[in-house]
Amino acid sequence: MISNLGRKLVAQPLAQIVAWIQDTGITPNALSIIGFILTGVSALLIAFGYFLLGGVVLFCAGFFDMLDGALARATQQSSVFGAFIDSTLDRYSESITLFAFVYYYSVNFGHSIELILVFLILVGSLMVSYVRARAEALNIECKGGLLQRPERVLLLIFGLVTGWIVPVLWIQAIFTNISAIQRIFEVYARTRQKAVDSDATSSTPKSQKAMEPRDSTSIQR
Repeated sequence: MISNLGRKLVAQPLAQIVAWIQDTGITPNALSIIGFILTGVSALLIAFGYFLLGGVVLFCAGFFDMLDGALARATQQSSVFGAFIDSTLDRYSESITLFAFVYYYSVNFGHSIELILVFLILVGSLMVSYVRARAEALNIECKGGLLQRPERVLLLIFGLVTGWIVPVLWIQAIFTNISAIQRIFEVYARTRQKAVDSDATSSTPKSQKAMEPRDSTSIQR
C-alpha cells in the first residue's frame, strides 16, 4: 500500500527530525495536539475556499501525525492512552476536514453531487475505522483495505493542491466504502478459519480415543 511505501521513504529523514525533537522535551501527545490544531486551520481554509493553502497546511498536519508515533517509539513513551488519544484525534481530524467541504459546498449552490460524495466518504471512513476497532475487540486482526487513513489524507492533499478535488471526492466515495467491505470480508475469512481450526482441534482427541484399545486385555488378545 501507499502508506507502507511512504513510511519507508520518510523513515530516515523522520528519524533525524525525531533525534532533534528529543532534546526539546516535547511529548508525542503534544505533537498529536499540534497536528490536530493544524488540521483545524486547514479545515477553516477549505471551508472558505482556499483549497491550495488548505492542502499545504493539511500536509503539515499530516507530517506531525507521523512525528508523534516516531517520537513515542524513539523515546519509549508509547502508552495505551497515547495510542488512544492519537486515534481519537485522527477521527476528529478527518471529520472536521470533511465538514469543511460540507460547509463550502452548501454555501455555494449547485454542488449537491459533491455534498453526496462527502457524505459517502464520511460513512466509508467511519466504517473502515469501526470494522477494525470491532474486530480487534474480538481479538481478530484487521488491517486490510485499499484506502486507509494515510491514503485518504494524501488523496485529499493532492486534490486540494492540484485543483482536482471533485475527481478525488469520487475516488474516495467509491474506494473508501470498498475498503470497509474488504475489511468485513477479511473479518469473515478470519472468523471462518478460526471456526475450522477450532473444529479440527476439538475433533482430534475423539479420533485418537477411538483408535486406542479399551483395556490391557484387548492387547493380549
